[in-house]
Amino acid sequence: MHDPCPSEHSAIRTDLGAIFVSLELSRSTWLITSLSPGAGEKLSKHAVSAGDIAGLLGRFAQLKHKAGARLGRDFPIIAIQEAGLDGFWIHRVLEQEGIESHVVDAASILTSRRRRRAKTDRIDGETLVRTLMAYKRGEPRVCSMVRAPTPEEEDRRRLCRERKTLVIERIEHSNRIKGLLCAQGIFDYDPLRRNRRARLEELRTGDGRPLPTRLKAQIGRELDRLEILLAQLKAVEAERDALIEPASSEAPTPATMLARLKGIGPEFAAVLWSEALYRRFDNRKQLAAYAGLAPTPWKSGSIDHEQGVSKAGNPRLRTTMIQVAWLWPRHQPGSALSLWFQARVQRNGGRMRKSTIVALARKLLVAFWKYVTHGVVIEGAVVQAA
Repeated sequence: MHDPCPSEHSAIRTDLGAIFVSLELSRSTWLITSLSPGAGEKLSKHAVSAGDIAGLLGRFAQLKHKAGARLGRDFPIIAIQEAGLDGFWIHRVLEQEGIESHVVDAASILTSRRRRRAKTDRIDGETLVRTLMAYKRGEPRVCSMVRAPTPEEEDRRRLCRERKTLVIERIEHSNRIKGLLCAQGIFDYDPLRRNRRARLEELRTGDGRPLPTRLKAQIGRELDRLEILLAQLKAVEAERDALIEPASSEAPTPATMLARLKGIGPEFAAVLWSEALYRRFDNRKQLAAYAGLAPTPWKSGSIDHEQGVSKAGNPRLRTTMIQVAWLWPRHQPGSALSLWFQARVQRNGGRMRKSTIVALARKLLVAFWKYVTHGVVIEGAVVQAA
């Protein structure tokens, strides 16, 4: 039986000269967990009402006053919170007040692997404080901090996200209309055609009857909602196109450069720019990890196999890149990446096309990044004139 570790080995280090604070945010309360210099290992906990910025800043002022009274000098506050529904507005308020603030990816924090582990806001708050201290000590890979976008960057990406929501709603209304008519033996009606109203008046059921009155009225109301969605889609797409095509006197944006590549339409270009290529990446590994396209090996002893991509990054970017990868060999057959893909598929006898297309998506994303940041054109790719 091993002797217990000495207390000095298990003590929490508080010699970084700062007050460490974590925020557990919910819709009703904010739990503030703090560790101050001179307070030993005791973690202080305090709750304020959700949205009470004045109360939050007041609590920070109390922590600084108490730490200063104990040790006779001023200590800065370093805060941490998880990325979630509250977005980045609290982070921006803290930075405006001169407080060092961090937003962490909750999935990157190490947790117990026990089958049943305790989870409460108090435990999570303490875990965040310990994670923040380890991060400030410089421990590698202790967590992944989120790079908060600027308000302009955050607002710009709403166009593509809103368009995706509108397209999903359009499909729902269109399928609902088709389903209602299918139950009456009508299979050739397309609610997205311009003559949808006139065509509705001409419809007859499979047994030769005119459409029932209430069913016809219900479909008419569905068409009303569908036409509103189509008008909103048109407006969003017009705003997106204006964003991609800047004035001739302005420098081309990454979206403008991408749209010049054959096979990259305005939607793909806008998504790639607003979701990823507006950011700064140090290397291609960071870019692939952000998209969730990085490989995840499993090596232990004699076991050595790949588990596929991590899927831990931006899902919108990952989905878009998979779609681009399927279309790239068709529109850019002479590019080096298309030739690599065809050769790889032929070497495998036509198998493993899906896993190879994921590898192509990763290579394409890195190539797009080099293209928009350094102007390195993809080898063999066709670039249309401005």
